[in-house]
Amino acid sequence: QVQLVESGGGLVQSGGSLTLSCAASGITLDYYAIAWFRQAPGKEREGVSCISSTDYSTYYADSVKGRFTISRDKAKNTMYLQMNSLKPEDTAVYYCATDRNLLHSSLVSYDYDYWGQGTQVTVSS
Repeated sequence: QVQLVESGGGLVQSGGSLTLSCAASGITLDYYAIAWFRQAPGKEREGVSCISSTDYSTYYADSVKGRFTISRDKAKNTMYLQMNSLKPEDTAVYYCATDRNLLHSSLVSYDYDYWGQGTQVTVSS
């Protein structure tokens, strides 16, 4: 059984930083593409960042480029999202995702079958 468990969300002031973690069980994250998505109230889920499992290339949405960094720790089977210079518009529930059939990076939500439960990030102005 695949489980993704996120942690690290919280309330932070504008300009602050947070690091989200996503610990996996039942699946080896290093073998597959991984991604972070977010969903703000009243908005659709959007892709934030992803890593390919083939060449470990990373991709970021324009809205977070230069501020967020995605990574994974093979030994801990955990993925991370380091978020710096946070803005109020980054407020959302953040989800990690992966899929056994996906090797290349993708920010399309329906490419992923396995999702974490979500962690709330709130950035105050």
